Amino acid sequence: MSDESFMHAAGESHDCVVPAKAPNEDRQGLAEGLEGRRSIKENTIEVNPSRTQSREIGSRGLHGVREAARRDKELRFTALLHHVTEGLLRDSFYALQRQAAPGVDRVTWQQYEQDLEARIKDLHGRVHRGAYRAQSSRRIYIPKPDGRQRPLGIAAVEDKVVQQAVVTVLNAIYEGTSSVFRMGSGRGGVPMTHWTR
Repeated sequence: MSDESFMHAAGESHDCVVPAKAPNEDRQGLAEGLEGRRSIKENTIEVNPSRTQSREIGSRGLHGVREAARRDKELRFTALLHHVTEGLLRDSFYALQRQAAPGVDRVTWQQYEQDLEARIKDLHGRVHRGAYRAQSSRRIYIPKPDGRQRPLGIAAVEDKVVQQAVVTVLNAIYEGTSSVFRMGSGRGGVPMTHWTR
């Protein structure tokens, strides 16, 4: 069997690692010292081996984001979606107001809680595949003292869960920084001096 036919037989090529230098004082002969070895096909040791789900909103990953943001105020975060985990989505659900008005789908907090694990798993999958789409907000009108009505948009429970999870991730970056601005307040924003939860 030729090297080429052997290479395609198993779908892999030869991957022998050969040392660049001969070992010192090689007593068994130079040929054995330069034989080489096969490369390892196992997973490498992970930096953060903890894969257990945590009910704690501030996970170790978000703690690292928080610390990096504190160390370098100019740091730009470009990949944060992986911090939106099933555990964070579950915690975000339990952080919502239980008596809040339902959204356009008319699903209440209590109804969403039924079969919660399956809903969270599905939501997590859609968020990470890019298939999640927020529903339209339910529009209601609140009467004002002068007789006019103020429009109010009410998000669906699922959308509130995703919003809360994203807020948690972003708060890991912005909490404790003094250069956060509130948008839409005129000339460049108004500095916020404290956070409320």
